[in-house]
Amino acid sequence: MPIHEKSLIRPENLVTHDQLVIDGVDVSGHWSTFIETRVVKDYNEDMQDEIAALAGGENIHRCWQCGSCTNACTINAENPDFNPRYWIYLIRMGMESELLRDKDIIWQCVSCNKCTSACPRDVVPEGVMKATAHWLELKGHTEKSSSTIFDEVFSEQVFATGKIEESRTMRRFFSRTGQPLMPSWFVEFMKRLIRYLPVKMLMHMGLATVFTPKTKKWDKARDAIEEYVAEKKAADRKALGLDKLIEQAKQEVNNIAAE
Repeated sequence: MPIHEKSLIRPENLVTHDQLVIDGVDVSGHWSTFIETRVVKDYNEDMQDEIAALAGGENIHRCWQCGSCTNACTINAENPDFNPRYWIYLIRMGMESELLRDKDIIWQCVSCNKCTSACPRDVVPEGVMKATAHWLELKGHTEKSSSTIFDEVFSEQVFATGKIEESRTMRRFFSRTGQPLMPSWFVEFMKRLIRYLPVKMLMHMGLATVFTPKTKKWDKARDAIEEYVAEKKAADRKALGLDKLIEQAKQEVNNIAAE
């Protein structure tokens, strides 16, 4: 299963001697390159199970490391460091510290699904990348991405009202991501919108912004959706052992306070 590649040998673990003679033979330069020994201190034997418990990661165990996903990857063609096959290997090996080195580029997946089409084992690598990105967020290794924040804002509005009101969604997204509520491109967009949209539609949009319309008899549907979302979040926390960590942290705080 494992395919060992150069990316497993980090530059900082290589030692080269500019001047080295062994038994009268000059082996200076790259001939005397050595790999420093290392110990994986934070091996996570549950890492594959944690990823598999999240949406999209269910089939990660099927991977046989053929490399079809990386070969087909749109992002890999532009950035060779974006390597789904390699990350799946790290996850299955439990090498959490190695995976975290690439935490800032795993989010670059554009969900083109070329990898999923090329995969002969139905691993669904695109889903695994999304599950891995979600795992990084849940474990506190990365901040929420802008796309995650937008998904939250969009979902909150639909869950609460059963309707989509674009201007409110955009305003809340700008606010939560620290952007100006009226960026220049948005102002220009609204100018063109006002120029071409019928007056009746513009009035309807304005009223919707002020009064927040809601789908009739939506309360029961809202409650059911919120209950389902809460169950899914609880399942994700349980799969990653986060509830246990939270309880341990609370206990430590209580012990410190008692002392």
